[in-house]
Amino acid sequence: MKRLFSSLMLAGLTTLPASGFAADSYRWLHVTIETPWIIFLILLPMVLIPAVLMAILYWKFAGSTPEVEKKDESSKQPSESLTSKSEPTDL
Repeated sequence: MKRLFSSLMLAGLTTLPASGFAADSYRWLHVTIETPWIIFLILLPMVLIPAVLMAILYWKFAGSTPEVEKKDESSKQPSESLTSKSEPTDL
């Protein structure tokens, strides 16, 4: 059954006039004076969006250093400060 189906598909594709479809699609391939502008307008966001995102992220994280981040993390964890106060110190 599978062999019959594939042979019928092959026969159908060989008899199908593919050149008739190509004649109509040629009108989409014309290059006009507006074509470079359309390409420019498509490529412009592809270049600018990552650059703007990189500038925003750089501006956001410009003042932070690893020491400041560690200090912020240690202030958020009160369990460490409790354990150090409860331990006896040897004098």
